[in-house]
This record gives sequence, C-alpha cells and structure tokens, in this order.
Amino acid sequence: MVTRLSASDASFYRLENSSTPMYVGSLQILRKPRNGLSYETLLATVEQRLPQVPRYRQKVREVTLGLARPVWVDDRDFDITYHIRRSALPSPGSDAQLHDLVARLGSRPLDRSRPLWEMYLVEGLAKNRVAIYTKSHQALVNGMTALEIDHVIADRTQKPPEFGEDIWIPGREPSDRQLIIGALGEWITRPTAQAAAVRTAVTETVTSSTQMLDLGRRMAEVARIVARGNAPNSPLNTRVSRNRRFSVASGSLEEFRAIRARYDCDINDVVLAMVAGALRNWLLSRGEPVTTSTTVRAMAPMSVYPDAEIESTGPGQAISEVAPFLVDLPVGEANPVVRLSQIAHATESHPTATSLVDARTIVTLSGFAPPTLHAMGIRVATSFSARLFNLLITNVPGAQKQMYVAGTKLLETYAVPPLLHNQALAIGVTSYNGTLYFGINADRDAMADVDMLPSLLRESLDELVEAAK
Repeated sequence: MVTRLSASDASFYRLENSSTPMYVGSLQILRKPRNGLSYETLLATVEQRLPQVPRYRQKVREVTLGLARPVWVDDRDFDITYHIRRSALPSPGSDAQLHDLVARLGSRPLDRSRPLWEMYLVEGLAKNRVAIYTKSHQALVNGMTALEIDHVIADRTQKPPEFGEDIWIPGREPSDRQLIIGALGEWITRPTAQAAAVRTAVTETVTSSTQMLDLGRRMAEVARIVARGNAPNSPLNTRVSRNRRFSVASGSLEEFRAIRARYDCDINDVVLAMVAGALRNWLLSRGEPVTTSTTVRAMAPMSVYPDAEIESTGPGQAISEVAPFLVDLPVGEANPVVRLSQIAHATESHPTATSLVDARTIVTLSGFAPPTLHAMGIRVATSFSARLFNLLITNVPGAQKQMYVAGTKLLETYAVPPLLHNQALAIGVTSYNGTLYFGINADRDAMADVDMLPSLLRESLDELVEAAK
C-alpha cells in the first residue's frame, strides 16, 4: 500500500542531520528468566505484533525532483533479522557499560533504504538481567494511526496472548514514473481537495462547539508560546556533535505523591521542581553565574485526554493529545519549596491542566503507552523553534503494575529522547510500577559532566522530601 507522508511526518524526515537524528529511543531492563530470553523468542514476539504497527514494514520513497512529499511503501525485501539485532556486554556487564552502548547506538543514523527502526537485545548484563534498546524514527510514530513498537510488544500477563497467523503480502512498489504521475495528479486536484477540507472543517466547527473551543485553546496556547520570545542564554544551548552520553536516575512514586499531597500540586510539578534543583547545582558546579532571577526554559509537553470521558483504546486509535507547555524553571531560587510553588503556579495557568493524564487512568490503555506518549511529546516540541526553549523534558505516566515482554518481567524503562537543534540535553521521565525513571540524553562534548545529573536529581528530590515532612 502506498500512502503519502503527512506534512508533519515529512518535516521530521527532512529535519534531521548527522548531529540531530530524529528518533525516539527506549531502554527496557528485564529480569532474565530461568531459561533465558532468546533472540528467536524476541523475533517471534515482535513479528506477531507487526500487524498492529504496519508502518514498521514500510520504507520511505522520495519523489523525483521533490515534486511531492515522500511516500510510505511496503518493503518487499523486509528482513526482521536486520532490524532486530543481538549485542552483548562483557559479562558481568555494568549499568555504566550499558549506558555507553546506548549512547553509541543512539549516535548512529538509521538506514533510510529500509523501514526506519532498530531493536537490540543486549545480553551479559549483571544481576541476571537483559536489556532491549529500541529506536524508531520520529516520522514513524504519530500516536494516532501509528504506535511505537515497544507499545505493542508489552503484555499485562506473563503468558502472551494468542495471535493468529500473520500472512503479509507486500504491495508492489511503484516506479519513479508512477510516483511522478501521482504527484502531478495531486497538483491538479489540490484546489478541489483544499475546498473539501475547508468544507469539512466548517461543518465540524458548526456542529461541535467543543471542538471549536478546543481549537481556540490550542491556537491561543501557540500564540502565547511564540509571544514568550527566545529562551534565555544557557550553556545547555550550543552546537552539538553527533556523539552522545546517556545516564539514568529514578525515584519512588510514593516520594513524589507525599510531596504532591503536602503542597497540593501535581506530580509533574514535583518532577519539574526536581529537575530545576538539579540544573541549579549543575550550573553552580560549572561556575556559571546564577542570580535570583536566573531561569532555564523547558518545553514540557503535557499528556491530556481529548474528551472528558476516558475510554479504553486499542492499537491504531488516538490514545490522548499532547499539549505544548513552556515553563521557566527558577534555577536561581535557592529554596526548593519556593521553586515548587512557582512551577505549580505556572502549571495551574495552563489551559489543559484540568485534563492531565495521570498514572491511574493510563492503565486503561492497551499495551504499554509511554514509548508512544514520549514520541508524541517530541513531535509537539519539534513543531516549535528550538530557540524558544533551552531543553526538552517529556514526562509520561505508565502502568502501575507489572508488565512483561515476551513473558519476561519488565523491571525498568527509560526514554531516550533526541537532542533538538543546538540543545545539549533532553530528559524523558516515565512512571511505571511505583517508580519514576529518568532517561538523560546529552551531547558528549557539551556535557561531559552529565554523569553528575543522577546524583544531583537525587539530592534535589531529597530536599523536597525533607521539606515535606
């Protein structure tokens, strides 16, 4: 089947360069079962779920002379063993070695002649564990009709559900001539198509006052973001290389809940205050000038439900909306409680604050939603100029119960968000099974000291926990 990339998909496809590959990454740590997690078992598990994410068997074809946006076409030479690979650490492999491997793999561009994703089974990890590292091109995942592969391979029970036999017959790949003819045909019919789109939009606006209000809110939020102007100068913003460093941190969800209850705020506010405290101490450790008015502006997309009534959804359906949110983190403020109060006030003024997704409602979603929600947050962030903010922080809720991949216990899960243009740091936060997991992706040269951040995040959280007692 041949379908044209949407305007946003095409922009992600063309936006990347050697320094800023546009992928969404995910690192999952699993408890190695008694009989091991074989490469063949992982292959079979992913292959069973591919019908739920058909784009993972499609590649991108450019149209000659750029006459139209590229198209998705079935990869007639699709080879799942090319996309799912084995890697191993020198046993017993440490977490630091695993993070170095993720940084190296994340630096490599995806092969544009094939479907734009890779998955690695990493063996040899200490403490009887294995890891799965996945990266999918940002153009591949839109959260509406295309989910991230890790979303659909996770199960709520140790015994995977039964799947019928998948008989996939790839469609015939069009010739360059056919693509040109199709592009020219769209040029001819575009005015009619645009008129039809306008008629549809008008009808929906007239028949749905709720949709009209939602559209108005979105437009107003975009206007507010643009009106904020460029972000303050920060050492976080510099020319980045193609090399990365990756680190992680974690915290008990109970600690965040205790702080939330004490100060009547949202868990997302606590996360942002924790990051603000860590960035403050990181700047001070570098000898950077920090005054009481110093701020670092974060793009922190918020996951929200489009409707007041939340329903369980299946693969391929819209699971939520993600709204843009710019917040100035008060890194110049020394008092952790005041930092939290300022952030909570900013969040309250956000028009979508009343419909935020939380960790209890996300459980109703099929599969494991965080990888897709992170991808949606990244899409929102990249729709704005990176000059408007200093760093990206995606924070999404996940299931608060044990999940499994190929019958293997999922212990920890970390997002590996991409670095945006001239941004040396990105943080992805995932709530899962009673813990918040922080994935910290940084430029290798600009943030050689990124390994400080996990301890600084812990110190910042401890300050808030102590203050809440």
